[in-house]
Amino acid sequence: MVQKVYQNTEIYLINQHISPQQKPIKPRLFYGYIVVATAVGIQIIAWGLYNSYGVFFNQLLAEFGWPRETISGAFSLAQIVVGIGAIFLGSLNDRFGPRLLMTFSGILAGLGYVLMSQVNSIWQLYFFQGVIAGIGLSSTDVVLLSTTARWFVKRRGFMSGVVKMGTGVGIMVVPVITGWLITLYQWRTTLIIMGTILFVLVVSFAQLLRRDPAQMKQLPDGEETANSTNVPFNEAGLSLMQACYTRKFWMLCFVYFGILFCTNTIIVHIAPYAVDLGLSASFAATTIAIIGGSSIIGRLVMGIVSDRIGCRRALIVCFVIFIISFSWLQMVKVTWALSLFTLVYGFAHGGFYAIISPIVAELFGTRSHGLLLGIVIFIGSLGGGIGPILTGRIFDTTSSYHIAFVLLLILAVSGLIPSLLLESGKPKAVS
Repeated sequence: MVQKVYQNTEIYLINQHISPQQKPIKPRLFYGYIVVATAVGIQIIAWGLYNSYGVFFNQLLAEFGWPRETISGAFSLAQIVVGIGAIFLGSLNDRFGPRLLMTFSGILAGLGYVLMSQVNSIWQLYFFQGVIAGIGLSSTDVVLLSTTARWFVKRRGFMSGVVKMGTGVGIMVVPVITGWLITLYQWRTTLIIMGTILFVLVVSFAQLLRRDPAQMKQLPDGEETANSTNVPFNEAGLSLMQACYTRKFWMLCFVYFGILFCTNTIIVHIAPYAVDLGLSASFAATTIAIIGGSSIIGRLVMGIVSDRIGCRRALIVCFVIFIISFSWLQMVKVTWALSLFTLVYGFAHGGFYAIISPIVAELFGTRSHGLLLGIVIFIGSLGGGIGPILTGRIFDTTSSYHIAFVLLLILAVSGLIPSLLLESGKPKAVS
């Protein structure tokens, strides 16, 4: 049975220092749904553009002739910066909430992509994409997912899946739009257009975000609202130091190191691999869209499944599918086989990202959820940074992706083992 921070409304009221004898009133509109809808919109544009890097990859390759390792490195740097930023922004979100942080992120990420349109040297590519856009994007997962975890308890996995569905929609739609714009206006103008859209939408959506139900005088899941005009927010869970002394925390970090190594490698290199197979550039962009579409299903399904069977078991299911997909990838040589891979792989891809926030809450509670989630994302981002650049180096050295794809399969198997050993324990409150 899924462990929950609050087992029922009465316990939650007590933790909030609200008398259970107070008569609750049903809110006309549970603001948590607005928070989730807003988070979905931000995820669509922010991560959709981020995951369009594979589409720009071929444009940079054609114009500058830089090695694949070099072009991959900018994306890898961005992923590492995202991970570093996630630690600090997760902690800041625990204290100050998401509205200010996401406003800052929208400004910086939009600026990064607009500046990237002026790239003429390698250092510019690394600075604009890797540093500026990377810092801007670093809050779009940890802040939004940690905020969602505070608004929902009973449906935490499902709602986290809905939020990450935005990423799936973004991966499915934005690379295709980006590829279409490139055919009309070339890649530099496309970056200006998309960067401006990102800036406007993220900054606008950010104004609707609220840290937790207490700020709206509501309680999680929208079941009832307290009569109190001043609802304090006192959450259960482990502190950072307590979590760091547990084996399962570092096992979870290792698991997501391998996951992001694999997922970022595929996002960056699957389109160039499709072109290497002799497929069209438009189909290469479509492979990313297929992953996005399939990941939407994975995010929703695994979010629901994690609420019912627990996040640890859901994680195991995703790894089994991961292993199947990477085993099939070793034999992919034609269009239909590549399409089948992206469909199967995309489901697991989406599932992993849907349950990353709920599993941190399930294992460690929500008191320091943003900080702990930020650390898990940071460790994962190290893998996400290493994966694409190492794969680029392997290709530049061997003129083939074969060794890199075998490595992905090995990492998938390696991630399954600690997932089987993870233990879900009820988090203790920190006094």
